[in-house]
Amino acid sequence: MNTTSSNTRAWLIMGLAGVFEVGYALAVGGSSGFTVLGWSIAAVVFFLLTLFALSVALKTIDVGIGYAVWAGIGAVGAALFGPLFFDETLTLTRAGWLAVIIGGVIWLKLADSPAFATEQRAKAEPAPV
Repeated sequence: MNTTSSNTRAWLIMGLAGVFEVGYALAVGGSSGFTVLGWSIAAVVFFLLTLFALSVALKTIDVGIGYAVWAGIGAVGAALFGPLFFDETLTLTRAGWLAVIIGGVIWLKLADSPAFATEQRAKAEPAPV
């Protein structure tokens, strides 16, 4: 498998890990301190799935970038879906800061692209004399 398709596969798995992280966060919230059986089982399942998918993605993606993206997806997803499942509110201020997180995740993904890395290396190399 070539580097581009391997990198794309890793980012798709990272997205899946993020979705599992959102499921985990919501299930933990619904478990009421692991006292509600259904939510507690869901939390354990999502926890294992998110860690597995994250570990697979981190074989290709740098740990710092991968962890930041994974945590960002989880935070944004939990904040967006929390009001749908629980008695939570999404204020304009929270939405603004979520937009900052989303922007950061997108920027990190772009910074990991081969084209961006080539451009940065070209800028760092001294000009020929």
